[in-house]
Amino acid sequence: MAYDTSRPLGFATRAIHHGYHPEDNQNALTPPLHLTSTFAFQTAEQGGALFAGESEGHIYSRISNPTVALLESRIAELEGTEAGLCTASGMGAISATMWTLVKPGDEIITDKTLYGCTFAFMRDGLSRFGIRITHVDLRDPENLRAAISDQTRIVYFETPANPNMRLVDIRAVSDIAREHGALVVVDNTYASPMLTRPISLGADFVLHSATKYLGGHGDLVAGAVCGRAEAIHDIRMVGVKDMTGSVMAPFNAMLVMRGLKTLQLRMQRHCESGMKVAEWLAAQPGVSAVHYPGLASHPQHALARRQMDGFGGMIAFELEGGYEAGIAMMNRLSLIRRAVSLGDAETLVQHPASMTHSTYSPEERAAHGISDGLVRLSVGLEDVADLLEDLASALGANAP
Repeated sequence: MAYDTSRPLGFATRAIHHGYHPEDNQNALTPPLHLTSTFAFQTAEQGGALFAGESEGHIYSRISNPTVALLESRIAELEGTEAGLCTASGMGAISATMWTLVKPGDEIITDKTLYGCTFAFMRDGLSRFGIRITHVDLRDPENLRAAISDQTRIVYFETPANPNMRLVDIRAVSDIAREHGALVVVDNTYASPMLTRPISLGADFVLHSATKYLGGHGDLVAGAVCGRAEAIHDIRMVGVKDMTGSVMAPFNAMLVMRGLKTLQLRMQRHCESGMKVAEWLAAQPGVSAVHYPGLASHPQHALARRQMDGFGGMIAFELEGGYEAGIAMMNRLSLIRRAVSLGDAETLVQHPASMTHSTYSPEERAAHGISDGLVRLSVGLEDVADLLEDLASALGANAP
């Protein structure tokens, strides 16, 4: 039985129900887990038609799998685009996309701040094969206009950026890129489709480390890329099948689908607690800076209000004592966990300069806006009063 489509379904409803009907699967409420590497053909002719692309179906789970395909359709639905492709990790999604879209002689323009492994992939991976990487401060779209050239194939950025919470105006950048025939690829991991939908703002592709908010429970590693159907098919058949082999396991797809069911509820809590923690940190005398787009003091607060439906659970902050003060504070925490990753139910804290962004040299970190004293906090789902008490104890402050 089809769902009533006389009116648009809400975000949470689509996250829970899109693409699946129990009556088509022996009335199983939860979608089946297809643990199979290969698929049998009814006839040799059917197999030939599948390989030739003349009919739809599954051949081999390195290419597609029913459980993974359902997840791909749900993420694409939430992002408001034609198709999705899931991968074994966020870096798998990035590398498969880039290896498919660029060739020697092309240029990729990226924002000055990127996740450490993305930065290393661009600098040490793609550039080795004749692809020029140009870093531009995309907070001002006019910087892109000045830098873009006939060789620019892709404009790539994160918003908010990992780890310093810089924002990029997706619509403005996409308009400039389109004028020059370049594609826009946005890493939406920090925001999730609950808060930002880059495709609706003009981007061509949206990427995720599904390990983070989409999964939400810290028990899997996964990635996703969404865009137009033809382009996603190319990334599947070239970037994943032939070049990287970065294939999502069906079991992980099941776990991410479980996470999507509570994405809206979780993001609402992350946003609520994130704002409270950011406001409290900003009031502490030993904290020299708090970078959170929900604060009126954030230089891009107006942009955040315009292109985000909430400000998320990620906070970056700096202490007056710099690196040593940050390390000492983290070591005094008892409830908040010292760990990389983000978007988990648990609140996590880490030091980018020595951890997630250690692939940058000290000079590169300085040039790209990642100070040695920056601390990154992923606010989880615990009672916010307990988080503030733990932070107050670590900072030698009074809990609210």
